[in-house]
Amino acid sequence: MIAFNRPHLVGREFEYVQQAVAAGQLSGNGQFTKRCQLWLKETLGAHRVLLTHSCTAALEMAALLLDLRPGDEVIMPSFTFVSTANAFVLRGAVPVFVDIRPDTLNIDERLIEAAITPRTKAIVVVHYGGVACRMDDISAIARRHDLAVVEDAAQALMASHRGRPLGSIGALAAISFHETKNVICGEGGALVINDPRYAERAEILWEKGTDRSKFSRGEIDKYTWVDVGSSFLPGELTAAFLWAQLEAARSITDARLELWRSYFEGAASLGELGLERPSIPDDCVHNAHLFRLILPAHVDRREVLDDLTRRGVNAVFHYVPLHASPAGRRFGRAASSMAVTEDRSARLVRLPLWVGMGSDAPRQVLDALAAAISIRA
Repeated sequence: MIAFNRPHLVGREFEYVQQAVAAGQLSGNGQFTKRCQLWLKETLGAHRVLLTHSCTAALEMAALLLDLRPGDEVIMPSFTFVSTANAFVLRGAVPVFVDIRPDTLNIDERLIEAAITPRTKAIVVVHYGGVACRMDDISAIARRHDLAVVEDAAQALMASHRGRPLGSIGALAAISFHETKNVICGEGGALVINDPRYAERAEILWEKGTDRSKFSRGEIDKYTWVDVGSSFLPGELTAAFLWAQLEAARSITDARLELWRSYFEGAASLGELGLERPSIPDDCVHNAHLFRLILPAHVDRREVLDDLTRRGVNAVFHYVPLHASPAGRRFGRAASSMAVTEDRSARLVRLPLWVGMGSDAPRQVLDALAAAISIRA
């Protein structure tokens, strides 16, 4: 069986975990937390980066920083993971779902402006599969309407748009280090702060609503409770594991890109079966987070996935659109037709892609997929 995903270890994770134990600090914000934050800050060109225990936590911090009130609206795609919406719903905000582009499966920037109302406070973009949204256009819309842009860059570390790292463009961004991502620590994330206006309060939220960070730097003689907040920090063992991965982020990305290219080139011969390959805009550099194909409309995806399992390939589908889910209907609303979202989400198949799967694996997977589709042609 070719597994859909396997966590990739680079070799120094346990060495650094042992160093963290020897240092005697297992709670957050130790030496490895600081190393990871500095690496991310310098790599992204951000004003500040704070490690979190998940990307979800980073999104929740972003929602708090935007000071949302019940009834405020946040524009976002429906084709995304539930955390993108949940973080804002927890603050009483209403997710306003916009359809996606048929090529990149990112939010369709041409539909955003029509979804803006007097209650709109922010635009949340999701860089699906590490492929950039049209950030220049989206940023221009946000400026015209005085809206904040939040990047859900969960899948986008080491990817860029017109030379700018994804996660560095919006006022705030969230990154994931979940074991299904390219760079991992099991469960983890980071809040990226690009607008300096949010930096001081973000630090307070991060430290459970206290000004403890100022105390740690010797800026005040005691710390106290000054705002709302929560326990957003990861433990130091998690940060130590992550540091090993960040050191190898470039080589991990290169290895994934090699596998992705094998898939992309191999899938060219499957066009006659009606399969649609990914589309990468010329001004984007992606990170090979995933490889997906769109099945022909007449093919039953469930049957194809079951057939692939019998042939030794664990492939999966992706998001059930949020606007059509029970909670999506309860907490949010669709701004217009969601025809592209519904079509693509019903026909998308994600294929196995992980460092160490073997250079011949993409060909084996594609052969199995071709066979599974051919018998249903």
